[in-house]
Parts: sequence; C-alpha cells; structure tokens
Amino acid sequence: MVSPSARKAAAKYLRDEERCSERRACLLMDVSRSAVRYQPQAVEDFQLREEIICIANQHKRYGYRRVTALLRREGEQVNHKRVHRIWKQEALGLRRKPRRKRRRGRSAGIIQKAERPNQVWSYDFLEDRTERGGKLRMLPVIDEFTRESLAIRVGKSMDAHRVIDVLLDLFEERGVPEYIRSDNGPEFVSQAVQEWLRLNGCQTIYIQPGSPWENSYIESFNGKFRDECLNMESFRNVREASIVVESWRKEYNELRPHSSLGYQTPIEFAQAVSSSRATPSFRLQPEEGEKEKEEERAVPLTL
Repeated sequence: MVSPSARKAAAKYLRDEERCSERRACLLMDVSRSAVRYQPQAVEDFQLREEIICIANQHKRYGYRRVTALLRREGEQVNHKRVHRIWKQEALGLRRKPRRKRRRGRSAGIIQKAERPNQVWSYDFLEDRTERGGKLRMLPVIDEFTRESLAIRVGKSMDAHRVIDVLLDLFEERGVPEYIRSDNGPEFVSQAVQEWLRLNGCQTIYIQPGSPWENSYIESFNGKFRDECLNMESFRNVREASIVVESWRKEYNELRPHSSLGYQTPIEFAQAVSSSRATPSFRLQPEEGEKEKEEERAVPLTL
C-alpha cells in the first residue's frame, strides 16, 4: 500500500508535468485536492525551544517525555511530539551504553507486593568516592508503593547500629511498615537488626542470594540516583555529599515526574492515595511481657 505522502507526490508530479489535470490526477491517486494544495506552515516557538533547552541543561539526564511533563506542570499546552521534534533538532538525546545480554534464571516474582503506602519499604547500600578517593557509603530507603525516597544516609561506613539509627528516625516520623525488603548483606541480616525490627512489629523479607530482580524497586531507584546525582557530582567530603544528596532527594520526591506514577511526583501520588489501615504504633521500649525475654537473650540494641 502506497503511503498518503507518496500518493500526494505522485499527483503533484502528474499535475506539474501536465500529464493530466489536477482533478484527474487526484482521482487516479485517491487523494483530495485540498491535501495536494496544502502547504505546511512552519510555526516556530522560540520561547518553547529556550525553555526545553534550559530544562535539559538543568536536568541533564531527563528525557523528552519527562521534560514534557515539567512543561505541562508549568501550564504549557504542548504535545510530546512537538517537544520530541525540538529535542532531536537540538541534539539533546541521551547517550546510552549498549546493554550486554546476560543469562537470567527464572524469576520468582515480587514477594509481598505493596498494595498501599507504608506497607513495604526497601533499602540497600551504594558506594561512591570523594575527590581524593575516600570511601562514601550510602543507605537509601524507599516506600515501594509511592516510590517516595524516605531517607538517604551518607557516611564513611555503615554498620548494623547505623542501620537501626536510620530506621529509628523513620519509624518515629512515619510509623512502622508491615514489611521491609533487603538483600542478605551482613548489616541487614545481623541479629541486632532482626531483633530490633521484630520488637517493633516489622517483618523482614530477604531476597534470594544473587537475585537482585526480587528487590526491583530499590534497584531501579539506585540506578536513577547514581545516574542523575552521583555520576553528575564530585564530593570533597561526607558533609558536602550529605547536603547534595539530600537536595537531590527532595527534588526527586517533590519535582521529578515519575513515569510509573503517570508522571506525578512521589509526593503528589502519596497525597492522592490514602492508606487502607493504620500502621502499627512505634515502640521505643519492649512491653513488660517481653522485657524478661530480652534480658535472657541479652541482645545489645543500644545505639
């Protein structure tokens, strides 16, 4: 089947070469005379082009669809195809490394998928380096349902007690989730962390060793975090890294459109969704019936 543009071109050729009249040429090519006569009007919006370039320079790892969402949020009635055309003309496309094909085993699926806010949290560790080669270790915590970044703690090292310290602040602020998902890192499987979570009514979900796809939400977040923040910044020390990372975390929650949330921000999505039931209350100390058992176990939970 010949495309409409090819049929219009053929009709124009027959008309211009005086092989037949325009009416006869359009009848033979099955196109309307108005389509053949139409001259496209090039509408150039310099202000829109400048806004797109400005956003692309400010957020170097955003694609044209996310830029379109930001423009619409500012009140611009713009089609994503128009943004894509300007995006291509200005050569703003992102360079992507070709992915290597890797053999994968059968996926066991997502265990206990989150169905409401504050039901399932995930956490994992990332590492980076300062300008002088110093080690930086980071612990991000997210809500799997709303995709909200709850915290990103930065330090030179992270042990089990630092993990408890991060969760302590979040439990006091947001309540206790029903589940928390992680890999089998020594900080997460330590007896101190497991006992502390059990005392506060939070169940643990550990993925199978060597199966990061079972913890897909935090892995996806870590990829965005590294691509849009860690790979774009250079840190002199832990303090500077903490300030920059916290600024990016707030931007991620409040400004960055999330594609899986219909290009809403995690904060907007969280505000639109109400929790179906109250979260368990947070207990700094075990109940009376549990004190004797804890004294027998003598588990050190002091931060």
